[in-house]
Amino acid sequence: MSAAAGPKTAMVLAAGIGSRMRPLTDTTPKALIQVGGRAMVDHVLDRLADAGVERAVVNVHHFADQMEAHLAGRTRPEVLIADERAGLLDSGGGIKNALHLLGSDPIWVANIDSLWIGGETPPLEQMKAAWDPERMDMLLLLVAKGQGIGFEGPRGFFLDADGRITHSADEAKS
Repeated sequence: MSAAAGPKTAMVLAAGIGSRMRPLTDTTPKALIQVGGRAMVDHVLDRLADAGVERAVVNVHHFADQMEAHLAGRTRPEVLIADERAGLLDSGGGIKNALHLLGSDPIWVANIDSLWIGGETPPLEQMKAAWDPERMDMLLLLVAKGQGIGFEGPRGFFLDADGRITHSADEAKS
C-alpha cells in the first residue's frame, strides 16, 4: 500500500454509553447524538469515506439496535457491525473483538466523539501523506494543546507548540 493511498478499512469506536452526555444518552446512543443536524457517527464515517475508506467496522453496545438501524442505510463506506451487546470492551478490547472484520492491513481508528475539521488540507489527508510503514507502527492525529473544543481532559495525548507529544499521565508525574 502506498503512503498516499491510506488505509481502506477503519474501526469506528462507537459502543460507549455516553454517561457524560446524559440526559441525551438516556434514550439514544452517543454516536447518534446530533451535531450540526447530523449524527456524530455520520460525521466520522463521511470524513473516513472522503479519505478513501471503503469499509468501516463500527462497534455497538449501548442501544445497539438503534445504531444498527441507523447504519443500515449507509453505503459509503460499507459498514460492518462488531457486536458488543454482551459487554462493553473499551477501545483495545473492541478492536481485538473486531479483528476478524478488520483484516491484517493498516487501519484507521476513530473515536465517535472526536469530530475534526481541517484547513486547506483535511487532517486525514495530512496523515496519509505522513504515513511511512517502514518507519512507523502507528500514527496519531493530534490537536495542539488548547486548540481542542470540548476536551476537558484529563487523559489523552497532547501536541505542544514545539511538536512534541506528551501524554497526560506524563504531566501528572511532573
